[in-house]
Amino acid sequence: MPRRNPRTVLDRMRTPRGIPGFLKTASVCALIAGLLSPLSQAAASETETAQTTAVANDYCGNQCSDILPPGQNGNATLAQILLNQAFGTQPEHAEDQLGPYADLAKGYTGLTNDKINNFFNDASFGVPADQVASTVKPAGRGDVTIVRDKKTGVPHITGTTRYGTEFGAGYAAAQDRLWLMDVFRHVGRGQLTSFAGGAPSNQGLEQQFWRHAPYSEADLQAQIDNAVATNGERGKLALADVKAYLDGINAYIDASDSGRYFPGEYVLTGHKDSVTNAGKIEHFKITDMVALASVIGALFGSGGGGEVNNALSLLAAQEKYGVAEGTKVWESFRERNDPEAVLTQHDGSFPYATKPADPQGRALPDAGSVTQEPLVHDRTGSAAGSSATGASREAAKTALSSAKRGMSNALVVSGEHTASGHPVAVFGPQTGYFAPQLLLLQELQGPGISARGASFAGLSMYVELGRGQDYSWSATTSGQDIIDTYAVELCKDDYHYLYRGTCTPMEKVERKNAWKPTVADGTAAGSYTMRVWRTKYGPVEYRATVGGKKVAYTTLRSSFMHEADSIIGFQMLNDPGYVKGPESFQKAVQHINYTFNWFYVDSEHTAYYNSGDNPVRVHGVDAEFPVWARPAYEWRGWDPAANTADYTPPSAHPNSVDQDYYISWNNKQAKDYTAAPWGNGSVHRGNLLEDRVKKLVQQGGVTRASLVKAMADAGVADLRAEEVLPKLLKVVTSAPVTDPTAAAAVGKLQAWVAAGGKRTETSAGSKKYADADAIRILDAWWPLLVKAEFEPGLGSELFTAMTANLPVDESPSASHGPTGSHAGSSFQYGWWSYVDKDIRAVLGEQVRGPLAREYCGDGELGACRDTLVSTLKEAAGKTAAQVYPGDDVCSAGDQWCADSINHRTLGGIKHGKISWQNRPTYQQVVEFTSHR
Repeated sequence: MPRRNPRTVLDRMRTPRGIPGFLKTASVCALIAGLLSPLSQAAASETETAQTTAVANDYCGNQCSDILPPGQNGNATLAQILLNQAFGTQPEHAEDQLGPYADLAKGYTGLTNDKINNFFNDASFGVPADQVASTVKPAGRGDVTIVRDKKTGVPHITGTTRYGTEFGAGYAAAQDRLWLMDVFRHVGRGQLTSFAGGAPSNQGLEQQFWRHAPYSEADLQAQIDNAVATNGERGKLALADVKAYLDGINAYIDASDSGRYFPGEYVLTGHKDSVTNAGKIEHFKITDMVALASVIGALFGSGGGGEVNNALSLLAAQEKYGVAEGTKVWESFRERNDPEAVLTQHDGSFPYATKPADPQGRALPDAGSVTQEPLVHDRTGSAAGSSATGASREAAKTALSSAKRGMSNALVVSGEHTASGHPVAVFGPQTGYFAPQLLLLQELQGPGISARGASFAGLSMYVELGRGQDYSWSATTSGQDIIDTYAVELCKDDYHYLYRGTCTPMEKVERKNAWKPTVADGTAAGSYTMRVWRTKYGPVEYRATVGGKKVAYTTLRSSFMHEADSIIGFQMLNDPGYVKGPESFQKAVQHINYTFNWFYVDSEHTAYYNSGDNPVRVHGVDAEFPVWARPAYEWRGWDPAANTADYTPPSAHPNSVDQDYYISWNNKQAKDYTAAPWGNGSVHRGNLLEDRVKKLVQQGGVTRASLVKAMADAGVADLRAEEVLPKLLKVVTSAPVTDPTAAAAVGKLQAWVAAGGKRTETSAGSKKYADADAIRILDAWWPLLVKAEFEPGLGSELFTAMTANLPVDESPSASHGPTGSHAGSSFQYGWWSYVDKDIRAVLGEQVRGPLAREYCGDGELGACRDTLVSTLKEAAGKTAAQVYPGDDVCSAGDQWCADSINHRTLGGIKHGKISWQNRPTYQQVVEFTSHR
């Protein structure tokens, strides 16, 4: 069945006035001619004589670089959108970072330090005088200046007052991402379809995030009030910063509206009229910031969940093998603390969410009793169609899984092992590929603020990932468990529950959405109501019976109602008066309650800290499974009114200073520190970085170029080919392969392994893979061999339950994650550790932390070989069109295209596909030469 490439917001972009299917050139040119005049006047009124910005306190010595595709400019007028749709032309700076980013996939092999900025931007502070493209004093203010450089159009914002600095940050953000910011404030509020159209993908997007954070306006305001009240002077300062930032956004809205150079998507979605300028772009308000933060927190910073799925798979294992053996089998697949897992922190033990010796309070469901709580009700029109209901199922699956999209990686080497004696870092977040991008670049210089880097659009009052005067920082998603599932016993009816002995009504929170066709989205009119029932123990996600008693399963997240709290940590990171070394950096990120791994580098030191509000659980409670909603099993110190609790102290979080090197690719943080997602075993994509960086450190003399090369080489590696395929082939070739088809396949796979197991083009731009046949064979073979290897021993029911916890595969061409296929990030979740451990056991090799039994061929080498050979022969016979069935972006059989990265259109501008890379979206390369 062909894969569908998810379409969001404006993927179905059509031209105004009903020009169907294609753009009629005469009509386009006539319309553009009428629109260009006000655009030019507006641009001219904003631009003053070019000046240079002062470069102050920059200790990087021209050795800081960064990149963020496709480009800085994420706003486009209606005229520019029409030109893009008709002729493929791009607004200035809309995709000028895409080419250098893409070129690294083939260009990294000959990289030297002096060539780094062929693939990255110079991230030094300021703009040289001859590189100033424009200078703007937003809204005529005298206390802030926005200078943009010629090469990338990045805003360099300098304020003489703090208010002016933040005003400028808001103004520049709206210049670059106003439409995107508006889209995501509506996503966070669960109102995307009413704003941008009822496409099924839009329905799924708002459902996914509103299920995670079903907040009322009062809830959003309460978060702001709490963050201010509990953080003293810094809380007051944050509030003032946000208000100034909002003033800047709204000043740009007013200016662009009156000047008629606002984003053209407002016309295409029916919010503005291109002829009369009738309509309104709503001002941003402070609660929008929390709605935006809830989206980012849900995507990247809230580890945990999945306890009901865990329970179902445990019960299936116990049904198959009996309670004792079934539990042993389940635990071996769970790999809570696998001794072969790659670690970010090399030394020490940090016990968290470990398996209790005598579990207490478990509330496992009765067999067959679990039903998912419906989110969507009262469907009408197009909301009742099969595409819409399918989108709802996928949204629920994504929201309720523990397999959050971690993404992001980091490579950090201490000065002891570098050529210069200064630490080197290559790091950044993998936030997906969107047009416009979710992140934006900026430099902020003002009282108490000095930083350059990336921030999420609409939350860029501070740089969130980037560099300060003499230090740089970045993060990866960590995924430790801050979400627990409680079984609340029902009383009276299905909407009352026992809370500490009292029958208590659930709180109903609703969001009613309706839409009608627009030029941007022709989805037929429809509507529905999203309804969440909230309890003191969080929103209801499932219904079931436990021991015959009717219960609702709820999810309680430590960051629920606290998305705004993390602003204090980001404020500190931007303050050169606060961050002066690794210790103060660690203290700053302790104020961030999102589940992240934070990395730091300056000219002398490196540091690491794992953030998040980790609740202290009562002794005996197993975080893997639902527990009874009773005082005996609640988090210690839990205050349900504020959703606060006792949290593990900073010393209990993985943390260190000046380790010889750090790597992170959403792998296990430290010994005994349990991560919520499954799959932290002997093979993880973190191994691709670990192997390369460890080798560099052993050789010594690490440079920026050599560390970039290590990252880039891992970024085009097929994890299965590098780590597992050699062992599979060892079994296959343990006896002569006589079947001609299988033998030919073995030869191709062996040649690919010998060449490095990479998924790279024959030459830059060829759009054809070297070793294409071997890649096709492995892509076809992997799901076949996993099923044939494990399903006979596990049984179909348990095998299916286990795949609900951990997908079998995540190749580049797979459709996975919130952005579907063509998303770049790959090999995060899969059964590679299970295959690796099982095959090694069958071969008689030593396995630490083995599976509870041997599965391939029931542990007999010859039978295992027969299984592998038969599935290999089947895989080799599959055509490219069968392996890569095509989608809305690619034709069937186009292997390169199936893997390729495609920027999801969240606005009217589209970009071309680029060759697959498994690397951060925003990325820094840094080496500071001195320190304050």
